[in-house]
Amino acid sequence: MFERKSDKPNERAQVGIGTLIVFIAMVLVAAIAAGVLINTAGFLQSSAEESGEQAAEQVTNRLVVENAVGNTTGDLVDRVNMTVRLAPGSNNVNLNETTIQWVTDTDSFNLVSDRLDNPQGDAVFNWSALRDDEGADDSSISNDDTLNSQTDRAVLHFPSDEDTSGSVITTGNNVSALDPGDTVEVTINTRSGGTTTSTLVVPQSLSGKETVSL
Repeated sequence: MFERKSDKPNERAQVGIGTLIVFIAMVLVAAIAAGVLINTAGFLQSSAEESGEQAAEQVTNRLVVENAVGNTTGDLVDRVNMTVRLAPGSNNVNLNETTIQWVTDTDSFNLVSDRLDNPQGDAVFNWSALRDDEGADDSSISNDDTLNSQTDRAVLHFPSDEDTSGSVITTGNNVSALDPGDTVEVTINTRSGGTTTSTLVVPQSLSGKETVSL
């Protein structure tokens, strides 16, 4: 009945192609943007998981101090023996990879394991196994450097130059002997960053005592 005429017969087709080109370009841009977002999200997720694991290790992978005993010579504490175990939920802790800060009112020491090939620290500490996962309770397992069970117990030894017992032999420098009334802050740092701080207080009187609880 009616016929539409136009002086530009290809106008509708040209508009359709242009729209299609713009649409394809938008799809491509959206696809590229989506790929970038997915990659970024994946990277952020991996980083968040890694940061979370590291934070969890700093909280859980640490040692717990059960007790500390000082051996006395005259009116001095010439050696401190500290019993430690794994904290609840902690993974294995290698004592060779542990560092310790020993701070008194008059001096401070950064201690490393005396069993390292080349100890780099102000002083050294040593240890012996008190209890092993296999159930052994003697010094035959004292060469085991790792606490790997909640039942494991190790005794950290901090001898001074005044220690003449010969029971703990170290190749590096030692901490200073402690006088009656001295206070020591001991901070144990594991490889993963877990930290444990314990404050030791020497009794005011050491007279007639071979060992004292700190």
